[in-house]
Amino acid sequence: MDIYRIHDIGERIKDNPYVGRGIVIGKTADGTKAAAAYFIMGRSANSRNRVFTEKDGAIFTEPFDASKVEDPSLIIYAAVRQFENRLIVTNGDQTDTIYEGLEKGLSFNKALESRCFEPDAPNFTPRISGMLTFANGDFTYDMSILKSIDAAGSACARFGFSYPAAAGLGHFIHTYVTDGNPIPTFQGEPERVAIPDSIDEFTNTLWGALNEDNKISLWVRYVDLATGEADDRVVNKNK
Repeated sequence: MDIYRIHDIGERIKDNPYVGRGIVIGKTADGTKAAAAYFIMGRSANSRNRVFTEKDGAIFTEPFDASKVEDPSLIIYAAVRQFENRLIVTNGDQTDTIYEGLEKGLSFNKALESRCFEPDAPNFTPRISGMLTFANGDFTYDMSILKSIDAAGSACARFGFSYPAAAGLGHFIHTYVTDGNPIPTFQGEPERVAIPDSIDEFTNTLWGALNEDNKISLWVRYVDLATGEADDRVVNKNK
């Protein structure tokens, strides 16, 4: 078994009906850009009734049809926010928790100590989070998953991962292994995946591989490490 193998993310997810929500962070193969991506999937009508929108550099989930919203508590949030030289991306309102923690001088992991998995028994959806920290023409990144320690949701298990940026390498963390009832929670370390030089290639690969019935929205950003210029792509199934 090659533990250092770098996988094609499209091949990893193309036959999986439900990986849930996913975060990818890494560096392009040519070493010139930071890459970050976040996608959402959904099985219920409430979850599927969403789009990504951009406001002042942040990315939000919003209802596609406001008249059909059933419960906004776990599906409407700021998914991406920038704080100084740090870019935060998460699958819930812990984006704001991290942002507010940074304002108080807390670290990424320390800020998340006040949060746990989502209260959506029996699935207990994990909270996944990522943060890129830019400095000196390069970046490092952190990832986290907060998940139930057992089927009863009796306590929260916390896992944090810190990475230097390496050309061509990214890490992919998602909420679920695949579809099920209850839905099985992601296991192990973030998966090693390739990051191509082209943002459009990466966007098209991700969107094309996600299950057609369950995919909802995708956001991708490439940041030029020399200039700091950001290039975004947003794809919404609901148009």
